[in-house]
Parts: sequence; structure tokens; C-alpha cells
Amino acid sequence: KSVKNDETTEYVQDKLRSALWLIKSIENRQKTIEKVAHAIIRYQPEFFKKGAVALKPMILKDIANEIGVHESTVSRVTTNKFVHTPIGTYELKFFFNAGIGGKNGGIDIASESLKLKIKELIDNEDKKKPLSDQKIADILSKSDIQVARRTVAKYREGMNILTSSKRKNAS
Repeated sequence: KSVKNDETTEYVQDKLRSALWLIKSIENRQKTIEKVAHAIIRYQPEFFKKGAVALKPMILKDIANEIGVHESTVSRVTTNKFVHTPIGTYELKFFFNAGIGGKNGGIDIASESLKLKIKELIDNEDKKKPLSDQKIADILSKSDIQVARRTVAKYREGMNILTSSKRKNAS
């Protein structure tokens, strides 16, 4: 009887240890997600005031260094995690954008912000004389955003916006 009791007790204690380990792991992951979210909010204050046009370039390493974890940890905890903000709900991955356009003395701009600027230029163009990708790049360079014509083309295509000649024919 005591042998069975000892085996049962050991079995129950093993399962209890496993359950406590799982609970602690979940709590640690939750704390890490909170740290990442708070770091993003501190790093991107203008985004929360003005929206995606004010998104700053930010990479996983920026947040990882700030909260003292590895980049892979930040990547893992931001995958399929969302944050509800006063201006909408966003996946945490959305906030990570490499800087573009900072070459030759220009200013860095987040890729999402650049997409919005390109879309805005196209939305406000003269429909009879649509802007070419080169003209868009030239206009952006006047705002100190140095970006190649092919980058404008890549983002335009990614947003399913037609070429200038096809936009002209469509209107």
C-alpha cells in the first residue's frame, strides 16, 4: 500500500511541478509582450498622435536592446499579437520598418510612411497627367526623402496602383 502511495504522490508532485512551470512560463511571456508593447509606444509616440505617416524607422534590434532580450525573442512575441490603440488595431510586427531614403543626407522614413506618401501623391495627381515613378521620386527628394525610382515602382506595385500611362488611360 505504501509503495503505491509513494508512486501516486510522486506522480502528483511531478504533474504539479509541470503545471507550475507552465504557469510561470506563461507569466514570463506575458511580461515580455508587455515590455515590448511599452517599448514600441515609447519609441513611436508620434504614430499614436498622427497615424502611420509619422511612423519612425524601427527594427527588432532597437526594441531588443531597450528591454534586454534577443531579437528573436522580440520577433517571436510580436508574431500574431495585436495592440488596440486609439487610432486602430495593429499587429505588433507592423511597427517594425527599416529606414528608407536616408542616403546622401536625406532623412530616414519608415516604409509604411513612404507608401502612404506615394499613395497621397498619386491620389492628388492631375488625372490627365499622372505622375511617373521618377517624378514621384523627384518630389520626395524635395522633401529630403532620397528614394530611387525603382523603389517608388516597387511600393506602387505593392499597393496595386497602375503605372502612370495606365492610370492616364483609365481616367
